[in-house]
Amino acid sequence: MTSSLSDAPHSASQSVSLATLMTRARWIEVARIALTGVIAAAYWRQLVPIQVLWAAVAIGLYPLAKAGLIELVRERKVGTEIFVTIATLVALFGGEAVAGAVLMVIILIAEFIADLNTDRARASIKSLIGSTPQVALVRTDGGERSVPVAELRPGDVVLVRTGEKIPVDGKVLKGQGGVDEATITGESVPRDKSVGESVFAGTVVVSGALDITTEKVGGETMFARIIALVESAEEAQAPVQKFADRVASWLIPVVLVFLLAVFLATHDVRKIVTLLIFTSPAELGLATPLVMIAAIARAARAGILIKGGLYLETLAKVDVVVFDKTGTLTANRPQVVHVDARESISESEVLRLAAAADRRSAHPLAKAVVDGAAQRGLEAPEPEAFEQVAARGVKATVEGRAVLVGNAALLRESGVAAPAEPPAGGETPVHVAIDGRFAGYILIADTLRPGAREALAELRRTGVRRIIMLTGDNAATAKVVAEGLGIDEVRADLKPEDKVSAIAALQQQGHRVALVGDGVNDAPALARAAVGVAMGAAGTQAALEAADIALMTDDLAKIVQARAIARRAYRTIQENIFVGVGVVHMAGIVAALLGLIGPIQAAMLHLGPDILVFLNSVKLLRVRIDGVSFTRQAPPAATS
Repeated sequence: MTSSLSDAPHSASQSVSLATLMTRARWIEVARIALTGVIAAAYWRQLVPIQVLWAAVAIGLYPLAKAGLIELVRERKVGTEIFVTIATLVALFGGEAVAGAVLMVIILIAEFIADLNTDRARASIKSLIGSTPQVALVRTDGGERSVPVAELRPGDVVLVRTGEKIPVDGKVLKGQGGVDEATITGESVPRDKSVGESVFAGTVVVSGALDITTEKVGGETMFARIIALVESAEEAQAPVQKFADRVASWLIPVVLVFLLAVFLATHDVRKIVTLLIFTSPAELGLATPLVMIAAIARAARAGILIKGGLYLETLAKVDVVVFDKTGTLTANRPQVVHVDARESISESEVLRLAAAADRRSAHPLAKAVVDGAAQRGLEAPEPEAFEQVAARGVKATVEGRAVLVGNAALLRESGVAAPAEPPAGGETPVHVAIDGRFAGYILIADTLRPGAREALAELRRTGVRRIIMLTGDNAATAKVVAEGLGIDEVRADLKPEDKVSAIAALQQQGHRVALVGDGVNDAPALARAAVGVAMGAAGTQAALEAADIALMTDDLAKIVQARAIARRAYRTIQENIFVGVGVVHMAGIVAALLGLIGPIQAAMLHLGPDILVFLNSVKLLRVRIDGVSFTRQAPPAATS
């Protein structure tokens, strides 16, 4: 199967109506700009006196001056609005009334277009992801009735037919069908759903019909949390964005000093007005936010939740990627393949008691032990006492017997002598001790996650220098997995705190480290890494909270997609600053100093960088991004 970012969403311009963004306040702004422009043209044709032009300029300039003064008082920052106000007033008082009016009108048009398209990009987040229905069909004892979604409560049974969107998070009570979960996972292939399986609000039933027991409604649904996370992502500014803001804040005073020096040397007001136009830092303010919004929206549509530009830029610069093993590089479908009993106890009894001890554990290997006992028809009783030991296993009391189930370290630390590890064949040995004596091994095997080797190779192609696996599993099993995937370095038998220390050591060596894990067991390490990536976050609130980037499915191609989007976004910001701001403005300043252009031509040319920055930024919503074009192969034989 081929996975590519060319399967991208359509442009936001196709999904967000311009009419919906044209509020009453915006229409007033359009009228104010038009009025000022018409009066400036009329004065130029000597149809109105200069007093009328002054009045029109005052009307047009008022919102800019107001916003600039508020920013100056509250944030002690000389912003673009103050800069434009000064430029317009200098032109008017310097005898360039028409140029000043035209300058202000064109700047107002540029600002209007920038604000409108920034809001359009923000609105595209919701439109790209989709929406949830406002009314649900509820099944009751008296029949079926339509109920506003806001009135639904947990336990209500909702009926959803083919072609309809699911309004709630819940579980299938009755029926079966195919559900398109692209709004949550970014996957275009519908998933079959049957009784007991989870479904999400905002997804579409493409075949069959489902009776769904409501679990979460409205703001508590996974869909609502995705929207909230993506919308709040703008708050976590990228370092390059903060740098652009800082440059804009100190550039204005520097520019004013430069202009004063030019005026003292030339006494040419016309040249000063022209230079004022080309030294405006407005485009610096646009260079990064639009890119970040577009990139985050693009990623969200692909089932990748990025919590801010900070993490987007960091992911683009990462040179070391650290992976957890179980459930990340492996398919997380472990199965019991062999039971090796010791002493006088039978294999069935070892497995039965181990399953009883593991009943309350959420670890994948514990689940495999419980499932293995059930498949063999063994009934595992409820333990009388239970204790989970981090990175070791469990201690339990079952039918009055002390049972230890876990790795060799658990037995050693509990004073139980265990024999040497079984022969390394890729299986993970789960050690079992009963009443202080070693009782045997349960060998568990898993398969490598489909596409894992190709995904890691693609990460290397994008500039990742080292790929490391950290695991709490034994060294023999970890080595088999690493060899199967071509991993550079393996560290096994680690506790959660050991993983944190390993990441800290890499960072002290000057590396930018990303950790890819399950988002729950790896929470401390995710927090320590420069960027933490949680896989399979759909339906897992803890993963959404713990990670900086959440992949809504267990597809490793998503991490490659995320890095490709991040790298393209960072490159786009560099293009905006260098071409859209640097080259165009420097050319304009040189032309102004040489007297090649005047204020009106400069004001018209000033629209160029704004348009360039905008077009270059929003193309991220639809342009093909190279980086995910490998074919997944069948997974290797059983390994862990």
